[in-house]
Amino acid sequence: MSRCASIIENNPNTKLVVSSACSGVTNLLVELANGVQDQGKRQQVLEKINAIHEDVLAQLKEPQETKQQVQSILDSVASAAEAASFQSSKKLTDHLVACGELMSTYLLTQLMKERGINAVRFDIRDVLRTDGNFGKAEPQLADIFALAQEKLVPLCQNYVVITQGFIGSDNEGNTTTLGRGGSDYSAALIAESVQAAGLDIWTDVPGIYTTDPRIAPKASPIPEISFSEASEMANFGAKILHPSTLVPALRHDIPVFVGSSKEPEKGGTWIRHQVESSPLFRALALRCNQTMVTLRSANMFHAYGFLAKVFEILAKHKISVDLITTSEISVSLTLDQTDTSGGAPELPEAVRKELEELCKVDVEHNLCLVALIGNNMSESKGYAKQVFGTLEDFNLRMICYGASPHNLCFLLDESESKAAIQKLHLELFEQ
Repeated sequence: MSRCASIIENNPNTKLVVSSACSGVTNLLVELANGVQDQGKRQQVLEKINAIHEDVLAQLKEPQETKQQVQSILDSVASAAEAASFQSSKKLTDHLVACGELMSTYLLTQLMKERGINAVRFDIRDVLRTDGNFGKAEPQLADIFALAQEKLVPLCQNYVVITQGFIGSDNEGNTTTLGRGGSDYSAALIAESVQAAGLDIWTDVPGIYTTDPRIAPKASPIPEISFSEASEMANFGAKILHPSTLVPALRHDIPVFVGSSKEPEKGGTWIRHQVESSPLFRALALRCNQTMVTLRSANMFHAYGFLAKVFEILAKHKISVDLITTSEISVSLTLDQTDTSGGAPELPEAVRKELEELCKVDVEHNLCLVALIGNNMSESKGYAKQVFGTLEDFNLRMICYGASPHNLCFLLDESESKAAIQKLHLELFEQ
């Protein structure tokens, strides 16, 4: 938090700060929201959450008022966790997991004030209006814009405003969330609604790399990347960006900077509409927790309407399909986890039963998606040989290519995924 304050002090143009929860808190809140029936274990989780915030409070000069505000939210967490132990729900989950951001912004605001910054805390639920789809709420853009112009823009003229990412509220005042990773998305939505000149995302790595440096230590930083490339990277698992983050920035051509709050001197990555270089290979992304569903039916052969029926069933149950490949008598598709619950996405039993009336259904877990991001790939000869030649010792389960000039992606077993990234990175980026 002190590093964040230093970054804000060093850039007087910063008028609005969107904060996520303290590290580790959201996962603990999700655990409580899923229902911890053992009272002793529930108390242990609550004590962990309390300890994380106490560590920060202990380092403030005047923590008294902030401590009361944080304690009030912790009391709410305790009672909601008890309710969840009897019966959990998506609405209760959103109420619980939102508390991380509500607490962290009290701490950050007080820290800023103690450093002499004219800061004020703002509850973003008064502006960030969403529908009532708990766990993955959809922003209501017109309402957000009108409320931001009325309530946020005047505040930004006089203060550095500290507010929460990830959360919003529906028309009835219920707390909602935008899905995991939604703090960056919140920041982009708010930047759009206040018509910001730029959006800086400060995270724990200095910009976007050619792949995750924890997997391939020789991964190198990318100084500049296009919106379309960065969107592909975010969509295919680059954890540095939430998949939806770039959409509001793209709509209003707001340049996005990604840097490290731990090492701001290292610079970062600019994401812009137009960039000077567009290499054939830009980066590799990895997304695990993939579920593949394969549907087989001899009735598909030269038949009309089979896929339409499949997608009608999936749409009715609000099942989001990510990748898809087809053959004469089968179709394979992947489901991606998009809400706050975490873990691998499941095909609900009701959906499976409906699909089984049409065809045979196989569901596989423990798969990862590797995506190679680049430019004009569909127009370049020979590169597929280089990619698949490198992967000749791996069992590729599903390959998707051709729908976008910016990516080639494939599924493989989770146990092989990191080795595949390492081998591909060595061949394509380290030679």
